[in-house]
Amino acid sequence: MKRSLDEHAERFSDHAGEYDESQDSPEYRACVDLVVGHAAPGPDDVVLDVGTGTGAVAFGVADRAARVLGRDISEGMLDRAREKAARRDTESVTFGEGRFRDPQVPDDTTVDIATSNFAMHHLPDAAKREAFDVLAALEPRRIVLGDVMFFGEPDPSDPFYSPEVDDPATVGLLADAITDSGYALTAVEMVSDQVGVLVAERPD
Repeated sequence: MKRSLDEHAERFSDHAGEYDESQDSPEYRACVDLVVGHAAPGPDDVVLDVGTGTGAVAFGVADRAARVLGRDISEGMLDRAREKAARRDTESVTFGEGRFRDPQVPDDTTVDIATSNFAMHHLPDAAKREAFDVLAALEPRRIVLGDVMFFGEPDPSDPFYSPEVDDPATVGLLADAITDSGYALTAVEMVSDQVGVLVAERPD
Protein backbone atom coordinates (compact mmCIF):
# COMPACT_ATOMS: atom_id res chain seq x y z
CA MET A 1 0.00 0.00 0.00
CA LYS A 2 1.44 3.34 -1.07
CA ARG A 3 -0.29 5.15 1.82
CA SER A 4 -1.67 3.83 5.08
CA LEU A 5 -5.43 3.83 5.61
CA ASP A 6 -5.04 6.59 8.17
CA GLU A 7 -3.13 8.68 5.62
CA HIS A 8 -5.83 8.07 3.02
CA ALA A 9 -8.51 9.02 5.58
CA GLU A 10 -6.70 12.26 6.45
CA ARG A 11 -6.16 13.10 2.77
CA PHE A 12 -9.84 12.71 1.97
CA SER A 13 -10.94 14.57 5.10
CA ASP A 14 -8.72 17.48 4.08
CA HIS A 15 -10.44 17.69 0.69
CA ALA A 16 -13.97 16.68 1.69
CA GLY A 17 -15.36 20.16 1.05
CA GLU A 18 -14.24 20.10 -2.59
CA TYR A 19 -14.64 16.38 -3.26
CA ASP A 20 -17.94 16.48 -5.15
CA GLU A 21 -16.68 19.18 -7.50
CA SER A 22 -13.35 17.42 -8.06
CA GLN A 23 -15.09 14.17 -9.03
CA ASP A 24 -17.32 15.72 -11.67
CA SER A 25 -15.68 13.83 -14.54
CA PRO A 26 -17.69 11.91 -17.17
CA GLU A 27 -15.99 8.67 -16.09
CA TYR A 28 -16.86 9.10 -12.42
CA ARG A 29 -20.46 10.05 -13.16
CA ALA A 30 -20.80 7.10 -15.55
CA CYS A 31 -19.51 4.74 -12.85
CA VAL A 32 -21.96 6.10 -10.29
CA ASP A 33 -24.85 5.65 -12.71
CA LEU A 34 -23.77 2.12 -13.64
CA VAL A 35 -23.23 1.03 -10.03
CA VAL A 36 -26.62 2.41 -9.02
CA GLY A 37 -28.29 0.81 -12.05
CA HIS A 38 -26.73 -2.59 -11.52
CA ALA A 39 -27.36 -2.52 -7.76
CA ALA A 40 -31.10 -2.27 -8.51
CA PRO A 41 -32.31 -2.77 -4.93
CA GLY A 42 -35.87 -3.66 -4.12
CA PRO A 43 -38.04 -1.99 -1.47
CA ASP A 44 -37.07 -4.54 1.19
CA ASP A 45 -33.33 -4.57 0.48
CA VAL A 46 -30.45 -3.40 2.65
CA VAL A 47 -27.54 -1.95 0.67
CA LEU A 48 -24.02 -1.70 2.07
CA ASP A 49 -21.92 0.96 0.30
CA VAL A 50 -18.24 0.69 1.27
CA GLY A 51 -16.01 3.68 0.61
CA THR A 52 -19.17 5.74 0.36
CA GLY A 53 -17.40 9.10 0.34
CA THR A 54 -19.99 11.86 0.31
CA GLY A 55 -22.71 9.38 -0.62
CA ALA A 56 -23.05 9.47 -4.42
CA VAL A 57 -24.04 5.81 -4.71
CA ALA A 58 -25.78 5.67 -1.32
CA PHE A 59 -28.13 8.50 -2.27
CA GLY A 60 -28.52 7.02 -5.74
CA VAL A 61 -30.09 3.85 -4.36
CA ALA A 62 -31.80 5.36 -1.31
CA ASP A 63 -35.21 5.87 -2.91
CA ARG A 64 -35.45 2.21 -3.92
CA ALA A 65 -33.95 0.42 -0.90
CA ALA A 66 -35.29 -0.13 2.58
CA ARG A 67 -31.97 0.87 4.17
CA VAL A 68 -28.56 2.01 2.99
CA LEU A 69 -25.45 1.71 5.15
CA GLY A 70 -22.74 4.10 3.97
CA ARG A 71 -19.29 3.25 5.31
CA ASP A 72 -16.02 5.18 4.96
CA ILE A 73 -12.70 5.67 6.72
CA SER A 74 -12.75 9.47 6.38
CA GLU A 75 -14.67 11.37 9.05
CA GLY A 76 -14.58 14.49 6.91
CA MET A 77 -16.27 12.70 4.02
CA LEU A 78 -18.83 11.17 6.38
CA ASP A 79 -19.62 14.61 7.81
CA ARG A 80 -20.33 15.88 4.30
CA ALA A 81 -22.52 12.86 3.58
CA ARG A 82 -24.48 13.40 6.79
CA GLU A 83 -24.97 17.09 5.91
CA LYS A 84 -26.35 16.09 2.52
CA ALA A 85 -28.65 13.52 4.10
CA ALA A 86 -30.01 16.14 6.50
CA ARG A 87 -30.66 18.61 3.66
CA ARG A 88 -32.41 15.93 1.63
CA ASP A 89 -34.30 14.60 4.65
CA THR A 90 -33.20 11.10 3.65
CA GLU A 91 -33.98 8.81 6.56
CA SER A 92 -33.19 5.50 4.86
CA VAL A 93 -29.45 6.24 4.66
CA THR A 94 -27.10 6.14 7.63
CA PHE A 95 -23.38 6.88 7.51
CA GLY A 96 -20.64 5.59 9.79
CA GLU A 97 -17.02 4.51 10.02
CA GLY A 98 -16.19 1.27 8.29
CA ARG A 99 -13.68 -0.23 5.90
CA PHE A 100 -13.40 -3.15 3.54
CA ARG A 101 -11.75 -5.28 6.20
CA ASP A 102 -14.48 -4.43 8.72
CA PRO A 103 -17.53 -2.64 7.29
CA GLN A 104 -19.21 -2.44 10.71
CA VAL A 105 -22.48 -4.10 9.76
CA PRO A 106 -24.72 -4.61 12.82
CA ASP A 107 -25.08 -8.25 13.83
CA ASP A 108 -28.84 -8.17 13.32
CA THR A 109 -28.60 -6.76 9.78
CA THR A 110 -28.70 -8.82 6.59
CA VAL A 111 -26.96 -7.20 3.62
CA ASP A 112 -28.76 -7.85 0.34
CA ILE A 113 -26.53 -5.82 -1.99
CA ALA A 114 -22.95 -4.58 -1.52
CA THR A 115 -21.59 -1.68 -3.57
CA SER A 116 -18.39 0.30 -3.81
CA ASN A 117 -17.32 3.06 -6.15
CA PHE A 118 -13.83 4.53 -6.60
CA ALA A 119 -12.49 3.19 -3.30
CA MET A 120 -10.91 -0.25 -3.74
CA HIS A 121 -8.09 1.06 -5.93
CA HIS A 122 -6.47 2.47 -2.79
CA LEU A 123 -5.79 -1.10 -1.58
CA PRO A 124 -2.91 -3.36 -2.61
CA ASP A 125 -3.86 -6.48 -4.55
CA ALA A 126 -3.82 -8.84 -1.55
CA ALA A 127 -6.12 -6.50 0.38
CA LYS A 128 -8.49 -6.32 -2.60
CA ARG A 129 -8.86 -10.09 -2.43
CA GLU A 130 -9.45 -9.90 1.31
CA ALA A 131 -12.07 -7.21 0.73
CA PHE A 132 -14.06 -9.45 -1.60
CA ASP A 133 -13.82 -12.29 0.93
CA VAL A 134 -15.21 -10.00 3.65
CA LEU A 135 -18.06 -8.84 1.43
CA ALA A 136 -18.82 -12.40 0.35
CA ALA A 137 -18.99 -13.50 3.99
CA LEU A 138 -21.93 -11.11 4.43
CA GLU A 139 -23.72 -13.16 1.74
CA PRO A 140 -25.29 -10.36 -0.31
CA ARG A 141 -26.98 -11.62 -3.44
CA ARG A 142 -25.12 -9.04 -5.53
CA ILE A 143 -21.80 -7.18 -5.37
CA VAL A 144 -21.25 -4.15 -7.64
CA LEU A 145 -17.82 -2.54 -7.95
CA GLY A 146 -17.09 0.64 -9.88
CA ASP A 147 -13.46 1.70 -9.87
CA VAL A 148 -10.23 2.50 -11.59
CA MET A 149 -9.23 -0.75 -13.32
CA PHE A 150 -7.04 -1.53 -16.29
CA PHE A 151 -8.60 -3.07 -19.41
CA GLY A 152 -5.22 -2.93 -21.15
CA GLU A 153 -1.78 -1.54 -20.52
CA PRO A 154 -2.12 1.69 -18.50
CA ASP A 155 -0.73 4.81 -20.11
CA PRO A 156 1.66 6.30 -17.54
CA SER A 157 1.55 9.64 -19.35
CA ASP A 158 -2.22 9.94 -18.91
CA PRO A 159 -3.35 8.11 -15.77
CA PHE A 160 -6.91 8.48 -14.52
CA TYR A 161 -5.61 7.91 -11.01
CA SER A 162 -2.82 9.32 -8.83
CA PRO A 163 0.16 6.96 -9.23
CA GLU A 164 1.86 8.29 -6.10
CA VAL A 165 -1.00 7.25 -3.80
CA ASP A 166 -3.25 4.79 -5.67
CA ASP A 167 -2.80 1.13 -6.53
CA PRO A 168 -5.37 0.04 -9.14
CA ALA A 169 -5.50 -3.49 -10.54
CA THR A 170 -6.27 -5.10 -13.85
CA VAL A 171 -9.80 -6.22 -14.64
CA GLY A 172 -8.49 -9.79 -14.69
CA LEU A 173 -7.17 -9.63 -11.15
CA LEU A 174 -10.42 -8.14 -9.84
CA ALA A 175 -12.50 -10.72 -11.72
CA ASP A 176 -10.39 -13.54 -10.28
CA ALA A 177 -10.72 -12.10 -6.77
CA ILE A 178 -14.50 -11.96 -7.12
CA THR A 179 -14.86 -15.50 -8.43
CA ASP A 180 -12.38 -16.85 -5.87
CA SER A 181 -14.66 -15.44 -3.16
CA GLY A 182 -17.44 -17.70 -4.43
CA TYR A 183 -19.40 -15.27 -6.60
CA ALA A 184 -20.17 -15.44 -10.31
CA LEU A 185 -19.17 -12.51 -12.48
CA THR A 186 -22.27 -11.51 -14.44
CA ALA A 187 -21.36 -8.18 -16.05
CA VAL A 188 -18.29 -6.17 -17.02
CA GLU A 189 -18.88 -2.57 -18.06
CA MET A 190 -15.97 -0.70 -19.63
CA VAL A 191 -16.24 3.04 -19.07
CA SER A 192 -12.75 3.82 -20.37
CA ASP A 193 -9.41 2.03 -20.69
CA GLN A 194 -8.84 2.72 -17.00
CA VAL A 195 -12.33 2.76 -15.47
CA GLY A 196 -15.03 0.11 -15.28
CA VAL A 197 -17.79 -1.62 -13.33
CA LEU A 198 -17.95 -5.29 -12.33
CA VAL A 199 -21.12 -7.05 -11.20
CA ALA A 200 -21.20 -10.38 -9.36
CA GLU A 201 -24.05 -12.56 -8.15
CA ARG A 202 -24.16 -15.14 -5.39
CA PRO A 203 -24.73 -18.59 -6.88
CA ASP A 204 -28.05 -20.19 -5.94
